[in-house]
Amino acid sequence: MPPPSRFDAVLDAVRRAFVDGAGEPVGTELRPLAPAESRALLDGGVTAAVTEPAVLAGLLPGRAVTAAVAVTGGHDGGTLVYTAADVGGLPQAVADAVRTATADLADTVLRLQGDAAVIDALHSVGRQLTAQLDLGRIVQDATDAATKATGADFGAFFYNLINDVGESYTLYTLSGVPREAFAKFPMPRNTAVFGPTFDGTGTVRSPDITADARFGKNAPYHGMPEGHLPVRSYLAVSAISPTTGEVLGGFFFGHPGSARFTERHEYLAEGIAGYAAIALDNARLYERERTLVTELSRSMLPVTPDIPGLDVLTRYLPAATGTKIGGDWFDVIRLPSGATAFVIGDVVGHGVTAATVMGQVRTAIRCYAQLELAPSAVLRNVSELTAGLFGGSFVTCFYAVHHPDGTLTFANAGHLPAILLRPGAPAEQIGEALAQPLGVGSAFPERTTTFPRGAELVLYTDGLVESRTRDLALGIEWLLAGIPALLAAPDLDAAWDALVEELTHGRHDDDIALIHVRHRGEDRP
Repeated sequence: MPPPSRFDAVLDAVRRAFVDGAGEPVGTELRPLAPAESRALLDGGVTAAVTEPAVLAGLLPGRAVTAAVAVTGGHDGGTLVYTAADVGGLPQAVADAVRTATADLADTVLRLQGDAAVIDALHSVGRQLTAQLDLGRIVQDATDAATKATGADFGAFFYNLINDVGESYTLYTLSGVPREAFAKFPMPRNTAVFGPTFDGTGTVRSPDITADARFGKNAPYHGMPEGHLPVRSYLAVSAISPTTGEVLGGFFFGHPGSARFTERHEYLAEGIAGYAAIALDNARLYERERTLVTELSRSMLPVTPDIPGLDVLTRYLPAATGTKIGGDWFDVIRLPSGATAFVIGDVVGHGVTAATVMGQVRTAIRCYAQLELAPSAVLRNVSELTAGLFGGSFVTCFYAVHHPDGTLTFANAGHLPAILLRPGAPAEQIGEALAQPLGVGSAFPERTTTFPRGAELVLYTDGLVESRTRDLALGIEWLLAGIPALLAAPDLDAAWDALVEELTHGRHDDDIALIHVRHRGEDRP
């Protein structure tokens, strides 16, 4: 919609278009249009001829009108230009006048539409990048997007990572060409051409890098190595951490033709590099916390003791995706009486806080267990402790004690039911919905059942059976369906690995903790 100055030009052009058959101007009059009248007459256009007699009579009652044209005035309505004189060829004349008056406006609109499309595309790429936490995926997606946006023949991103022992190493991604195209070349060095990108001192855009004064100054190649893809047009942009100012890496784009990269291409590449830097920062921080939490969680997991007459298999798998890591644990505790306590639990929450809470709860349960308290008493005491220590946190926990007489006593604080399998009987879920979680509940009823020779007990956390694409009930059904084949397998370790992979496809977004107890009956007094 034209601004006020453009409206004046259009209005003047329309008035000049009112001419008689000889091409001489005729007198015109103006009638202001209210916003509603303007919208009805113009239907979103700049001008519109008004020819319906009834409409003209309503707008100009009692007047003899031979021609009238409505002209937009923006949000203020518009103006009706009209005359009582004889005119000829008015519609075409008005169209020509408006086209002349707004010629540069069309170019401006096209340019603004193009700019808006660029900004929209950049923001779309930014949303995709910053929503990811996988480093490799981030840099590959950013390289692909920037290579496409700049029209480069190929693009690359070189970035540094720190490994587990603190050593730095350089990786790179490519777009537009196979990796083999660069496999035989060494990593780029901090030469005069590459220096500004790796130092973060500025973007380099050259219409012909081979003619640049900085090109070809370094041994042993003095330019591009033999077999390197031809490059004349060159664009390089740094990816700089917005939090630390550290140069995380550099984007490099090449094209065999000259002067292929424009100011707009530079703007796009810098924008994508900025979003990539944010995403890399997020991913690196996430990886550091994930590593810390994983190591903290693993350090607090027990070494499973040998239990006479029982085979015990345990698993702890930190979340493979997402951020739900640090709250799951298991424990196997030999008690002074000769009984064995089996514990599985899950802290609501994740990260360092959840791992810390888990460590405290695990320690409390071990202490109460060594006093040979009944399962209900162990959970009640721990629940009272956690209610005052962890604010809004709560913990689910299944606590079971196997006695030398072949019985199993258990209590459940809001955790998933255990799976009990007796010889010749179908799988049974036990302990379902007995009580609220620790920190919330105050009473924890316990149950006793038989656990004879040949029986099996499975305790697990929800990371095994629940995901963003599958609800808990369905996951438990799949687990129960997979148990018979697992029990028949000659290698229980390998069978559990296969079942976990089948249930999660390696994409579990929560921790998995697992205890499988098999009562073989030997060596038990």
